[in-house]
Amino acid sequence: MTRRDCLLAALVATVWGFNFVVIDWGMGEVPPLLFCAVRFVAVLVPALFLVQRPAVPWRTLALVGATMSLGQFGFLYLAMAAGLPPGLAALVLQAQVVFTIVIAAGVLRERPTGAQTVGVLVGALGLVVVAAGRGGHVPLTALALCLLGALSWGIGNVVSRASGAPGGLALTVWSAVVVPVPLLALSLLLDGPAAVVDGLAAFGWQAAVSTLYTAGLASLVGYGVFNTLLSRNPSAAVVPWVLLAPVVATASAWLLLGQAPNAAESTGGALLVGGVLVALRRPPRPAQALAVAARDAQRAPERTLSITRR
Repeated sequence: MTRRDCLLAALVATVWGFNFVVIDWGMGEVPPLLFCAVRFVAVLVPALFLVQRPAVPWRTLALVGATMSLGQFGFLYLAMAAGLPPGLAALVLQAQVVFTIVIAAGVLRERPTGAQTVGVLVGALGLVVVAAGRGGHVPLTALALCLLGALSWGIGNVVSRASGAPGGLALTVWSAVVVPVPLLALSLLLDGPAAVVDGLAAFGWQAAVSTLYTAGLASLVGYGVFNTLLSRNPSAAVVPWVLLAPVVATASAWLLLGQAPNAAESTGGALLVGGVLVALRRPPRPAQALAVAARDAQRAPERTLSITRR
């Protein structure tokens, strides 16, 4: 990657990391599912007129939208409303990498590599450490809801891969068509009509700014830049930059909200991020392996001659 692309990748990760603090700051008295529904309305209204629909069946768009958008963000917003701090939410959501590898192995029969197996085990250990040592201000229910969001994201990754749908901004935008109405219906069911009306009335400038940030910067601009980077760089060079997002979320929540992570959260988070990095490590290509073998074979006589001279 060029220096410019590295800076763009770091910028996207920063935008995505700060996104968690913005959600927490803007939600206020607005019910979480209603707040999430408004976000996706803000994504859809301008984007549908600017982004061409991808050449995939509506069934695929519905499945991807139900898992990667509705499930992931619905559970995330519920988790944060239930008391999960932004930094911890950003961290736990990265468990989607672990879930994706495990589900792909079972559904798509994609046998994980040794590095992926080690990464899954280390990441799972990190989650156990986080869950066991979470602060008293973090309810177990909130942590479980965020894990469900990560699971939904992982399922969406596998659905998208199995369908052969091209990833990118178009798929992100058009799959979100199925998101607002179910979220609004769930909010009416769980929170009640009166709470929804009160939430709309309480939708002040903070909620509006938060929605503009999450819909405009995090969703449209973020995915647009990120997919551009993927189009001109190897995935293995781009994807690990996303791991900066939990670091930014944790640091900004600490500085702006005073939410300092405890020792268990820091240790478990480091294990989770480390496991994800190991899982994302791409094995050497056959050509690279052959080149290494040829190089070693070429150097073998030199080493033998050196030993003989000694």
